[in-house]
Amino acid sequence: MRRLAWCALALLLTACAKPQPPDWQVNARGALERYEQAFLAGETRAADAEFARARGDLASTGQATLVARAELTRCAAQVASLVFEPCAGFELLRADAGAAERAYADYLQGAPADAALLPAQHRAVAGGKANAAALAQIADPLSRLVAAGVAMRSGHADPQVLQLAVDTASTQGWRRPLLSWLGVQLKLAEQRGASDEADRLRRRIALAGGTR
Repeated sequence: MRRLAWCALALLLTACAKPQPPDWQVNARGALERYEQAFLAGETRAADAEFARARGDLASTGQATLVARAELTRCAAQVASLVFEPCAGFELLRADAGAAERAYADYLQGAPADAALLPAQHRAVAGGKANAAALAQIADPLSRLVAAGVAMRSGHADPQVLQLAVDTASTQGWRRPLLSWLGVQLKLAEQRGASDEADRLRRRIALAGGTR
């Protein structure tokens, strides 16, 4: 029994002695996760605060690639929500970012990118291959929405892609991208003169937006 007790104590001490990640790493990861949650929920002020916190922690390392990845996280969330703005924060760091980060930035902008350097979940849909069937194979909901946003930005999003994006955002309860994708569907319905569908979409937009 005494031998077993000493062995248990040794294992406990070994576990306690395990190096812990530095505070900046833990804090930045948590802040970026909260940023995504707040942004997708449409809580802009909270999202901005969390992103600033994460960027500050990452900048404390002096490693441009780490900060560039945070900027790409922000740009990806925007693309998923059909906010097609230049990824200005990343561009300021492009010269010192890695090849993989530069490829992902190009992909998010709808520009040609080396698929081999992209995150694994985006390789199969890069270069105009993002049909609904391919997008549905992306297990992570946010990555699926990002890929749909890239398809939209590149002019390759058909009605099936739009519906998949709406369903993905709706299932996750992500108000910001849901409203954006529903807005695209509404515009197309109005252009086709599909009045009943347009009315249904307006009601759903009002419900999701909190005005109904």
